[in-house]
Amino acid sequence: MLFSNCAARRAVTYGIAAGITVGTVLFGAAPAAIADPAPAPVPPGCTAADIAQATAGVMAATAEYLFAHPDVNAALSSVERPQPREDVRADIENYLTGNPQAAADLRGIRQPLTDLQDRCR
Repeated sequence: MLFSNCAARRAVTYGIAAGITVGTVLFGAAPAAIADPAPAPVPPGCTAADIAQATAGVMAATAEYLFAHPDVNAALSSVERPQPREDVRADIENYLTGNPQAAADLRGIRQPLTDLQDRCR
C-alpha cells in the first residue's frame, strides 16, 4: 500500500505541475501574442535570397563594366576614401555628371536592383 500511496501522490504532484506549466504557457503567452501581430507575408520574389541574388548580379556586372572601362575604373578608384562619406559621394556624382555615358551605363546595370526595391516595398 505504501508503494501505491506514494505513486498516487507522485501522479497528483506531476499532474498539478503539468497543469501549472500548461496554464503558464497558454496564459502567459497570450498577451504577447495579442500585442505582437503576425509579421506581414513577404511578397513573392522579395525574400532575403532574392535580394542577395539581385545584389550579387549587379555587383558582378558592375565589376565587369569597370574592368572593361579602365578610365571609369581609375576615376572611381581615385576618389579619396578617408574623407567624409558625403564628400566621396559628391566626388563620384561630379565625375558621373561630367561623364553622362558612364552614368547611364552604371544606372542601367543597377536597374534590376532598383526594380526589385520598388516592387518589394
